[in-house]
Amino acid sequence: MKKGQIYTGTVAYVDFPNKAAAYVESEDPQDNGQKVIVKNSIPGQRVSFMVNKKKGSHCEGRLLDVLERADTEIINPCAHFTECGGCVYQTMDYGAQLAMKEEQIKKLLSSVIDGDFGFEGIIGSPVYEAYRNKMEFSFGDEKKDGELALGLHKRNSMYDIVTVSGCKIVDEDYTRILDCVYEYFKERNIPYYHKMKHEGYLRHLLVRKAVKTGQILIDLITTTQLDFDLQELSQKLQSLKLDGEIKGFLHTYNDSFADAVINEKTELVFGRDYIEEEILKLRFKITTFSFFQTNSLGAEVLYSKARDYVGATKDKVLFDLYSGTGTIAQILAPVAKKVIGVEIIEEAVVAARENARLNGLTNCEFIADDVLHALDTIEERPDFIVLDPPRDGIHPKALDKIIDYGVEQMVYISCKPTSLVRDLVTLQENGYRVTKSCCVDMFPNTVHVETVVLLSKLKSTNRISVDLELSELDLTKAESKATYAEIKKYVLDKFGLKVSQLYIAQVKREFGLIERINYNVGEGKNHVPQVTQEKKEAIIDALKYFQMI
Repeated sequence: MKKGQIYTGTVAYVDFPNKAAAYVESEDPQDNGQKVIVKNSIPGQRVSFMVNKKKGSHCEGRLLDVLERADTEIINPCAHFTECGGCVYQTMDYGAQLAMKEEQIKKLLSSVIDGDFGFEGIIGSPVYEAYRNKMEFSFGDEKKDGELALGLHKRNSMYDIVTVSGCKIVDEDYTRILDCVYEYFKERNIPYYHKMKHEGYLRHLLVRKAVKTGQILIDLITTTQLDFDLQELSQKLQSLKLDGEIKGFLHTYNDSFADAVINEKTELVFGRDYIEEEILKLRFKITTFSFFQTNSLGAEVLYSKARDYVGATKDKVLFDLYSGTGTIAQILAPVAKKVIGVEIIEEAVVAARENARLNGLTNCEFIADDVLHALDTIEERPDFIVLDPPRDGIHPKALDKIIDYGVEQMVYISCKPTSLVRDLVTLQENGYRVTKSCCVDMFPNTVHVETVVLLSKLKSTNRISVDLELSELDLTKAESKATYAEIKKYVLDKFGLKVSQLYIAQVKREFGLIERINYNVGEGKNHVPQVTQEKKEAIIDALKYFQMI
């Protein structure tokens, strides 16, 4: 089997995330039956692909065409399915999607847990279409020097944009707003921001709509290269016939070179700068850039399951680590003595405190700090710990401090199960075992899935010993997106700048990609060098290129 060659094969199964195993059909006995990982395909499909990576017996291929559909493909996709490619499993029967994800998580947990782990299967999202409460659209063109486009990136492209009018993962209000903004600027021939030339005006359109309240927030992100009056567009938006209600229209300025939404300055065009959403009878204020689960109804399912796993909390002190805007903490607060949330992003902590006040909760405390450092300063000791870390999981030193509390039980919520199973190895080595587990499909039609586990401390001195090879975690480059070395090379090749691993870690941390200090920050030193703005923008560009943000 050679790189650059085109082959045909049938997909047998898909491992998390999106690692479809296709077995080659070939007249050459050496190639026939060989396994190739072909992303963006599903079990049962007969596909053609080009081998683009080969290392030893491991091969990866780029999907070229679906020759025969799978039996589970019974859903008609949206008009942009083949171009956009964001919803890989959109054609699959939803029940088949759930069964596939359930098997993926069960397989991952089984790889590190010896014996029963109380697996309760998967819980589906209450809705599997029009479920998102936030979309970030990009301005650009569908082909080089083509007409203006407003939508999402084409599959395998960081430059070409597909105008996704009629996207199925959002409701019709998003389409009406997108069409209004798109036609307005197209008629006036307003230029989009060209990423290579660094010229132009229009960059992104961010829309948030609360499912329960119907409140809508719109933010237009542009450069400062034009002095453009948005009042006429504002009037057009306010005159739209929508199912929801626009509560605010904002204008954010972003002159950075990076292809990311960076808030350098925001002005209010009309209305207010936030909307409100309801989760499990609690009300939450959501601003343009604050983190909030993008599937509101799915979040209720996820948090209800987490609350069930936490159980009785009367007269108990709970730690909600990596608490974000404090949603979990506030859901648990009414039945706890006290809840202490720790979150590194200060804006999220400000929002958490405000939301707790709005909900009349007086037993919540939110600390703006890295979990690794905060655990050394908190005087109270927890009776129960809830963990909801970002994708990279928990810093090893922070995990040691969490284990040292010796709480009888913990709940771990993970948006990346491969990080979870890595941390489970350490937890099991230190006397914890998984007594209950399940997964929740927060993002139907995509490769992502949330996992929830209840950990209980063993009563005896016995310990579980798990021998684990790194390959079993399946932490391949395709999933981790890009190594530090690859990011360094990209920045050097494109911008002629040399960046350190420390600088890359600092930028990744700002985007929530890592919730830990870099090992080379120079603990004990009086001064830690900080990334310059120029290098920061170059690193952000690399993270966008490797689809990490």
